[in-house]
Amino acid sequence: MIESHQIYNNLLEIVEKENILVDEYLKNHTYTKLGGKADFLVTPSTYVELQNIIKFSNKEQIPFTLLGNGSNLIVKDGGIRGIVILLNRFKNIKVDGDKLIAESGAAIIEASRKALDAKLTGLEFACGIPGTVGGALFMNAGAYGGEIKDVLDYAIVVDRNGDIQKRTAADLELDYRTSNIAANRDIVMEAVFQLKPGNYEDIKAVMDDLTFRRESKQPLEYPSCGSVFKRPPGYFAGKLIQDSGLQGTSIGGAEVSTKHAGFIVNKNNATASEYIALIRHVQKTVKEKFNVELEREVKIIGED
Repeated sequence: MIESHQIYNNLLEIVEKENILVDEYLKNHTYTKLGGKADFLVTPSTYVELQNIIKFSNKEQIPFTLLGNGSNLIVKDGGIRGIVILLNRFKNIKVDGDKLIAESGAAIIEASRKALDAKLTGLEFACGIPGTVGGALFMNAGAYGGEIKDVLDYAIVVDRNGDIQKRTAADLELDYRTSNIAANRDIVMEAVFQLKPGNYEDIKAVMDDLTFRRESKQPLEYPSCGSVFKRPPGYFAGKLIQDSGLQGTSIGGAEVSTKHAGFIVNKNNATASEYIALIRHVQKTVKEKFNVELEREVKIIGED
């Protein structure tokens, strides 16, 4: 791999200087407020810039990692080597008939609000999901009985070679909190949702109800990665954790929420190591008490 100063100079030929941060702490850019340094954090402004970053990384064999807003992600304290790409400049959302087209860096909550404004129904379930559109596709995000695969028509991606491709919902193999996006090394640039005409007041009533339910039950006052564990067959993860007496249990600055046992909050400047250690403690305790394996929903990346 070429030296750091050469990487920087090559990136300057692709994006503006203000779009490159060197040795940047990723905890400044993740919803969980966790994560060590990225060698290079790059925020492309156009699809062509994104393509050129991927092609440059491939040519020089530099590892690259895509970062959404880190709402369902833990970046380890050792950070991430190579180039981290942040798509926070891709935030446009528009409506075309009964389709809603949203760039990957837009908040999925904002997409649901745009759908409401356009009197389109189908995205109400997403009104409280704290992630980006790209992240929502990556994990087939869902809540309150709805999920992305129910409404996704297709996505535009940059593939591992830096070429633009169209992927249908079937192509992405969307399933419970999973897709093949990571395995294929695709980067979502925009998503097209197929919605239906609806009544504004009816759509708003559903969204208001879901927002109230979320705000009353979830510990939104602290950074977290959202729901930590997938729902085990026949059980609810939060109930198992609660019945294990784990609420309020802490390791360092990380705590099992006293408001919702399915959440682990960054209550006091937790490190990723503390957060991960608490996840493992919860898994071990629930296994011992109920013989149920809790599978992580949250992704963990980076170096120790």
